[in-house]
Amino acid sequence: MSVPFSGTLRRSGGIVSAIGKQLKSINLKGVKRITVQFDPFAENVKSTREFFFLLSTPKVIQTNPKCVVKSDIVCDRQAASIKFALIDSAQEQAKVKEIRFNSGNLNTLELLELCNKHVSSLAPPEEVTNKVLTKAEKQKLGGGSKKALKKK
Repeated sequence: MSVPFSGTLRRSGGIVSAIGKQLKSINLKGVKRITVQFDPFAENVKSTREFFFLLSTPKVIQTNPKCVVKSDIVCDRQAASIKFALIDSAQEQAKVKEIRFNSGNLNTLELLELCNKHVSSLAPPEEVTNKVLTKAEKQKLGGGSKKALKKK
């Protein structure tokens, strides 16, 4: 008697691929300013520093070039925190002025998931730009060419 197969054929990509997947979906269009505050001598600060590094990568910055990413390094044994100051339209949608994560006991993947859940969802929808029409497309929409109009 055989045992039926259950499970996956491959292993998961691991924590690195999960971080990469979350990083691809970050959208900072609803954010004016990001302030990362941490004590470099605290025990659980590595994930906050990694998150700060990931926010400063070029692909994430391209989602909102006007967003300012700032670090506050303090030496008072406070827990690490990340503060997102929202733009006006996102403030109206969320009914808050800023979003704050206390990141002391969170790992990098959890910080990225929270960012996507609470911050990226507030990004305003992209505006559709007008497509440039070619001459042939204009003629199809206009009802024909000049020659066809002269024959009638």
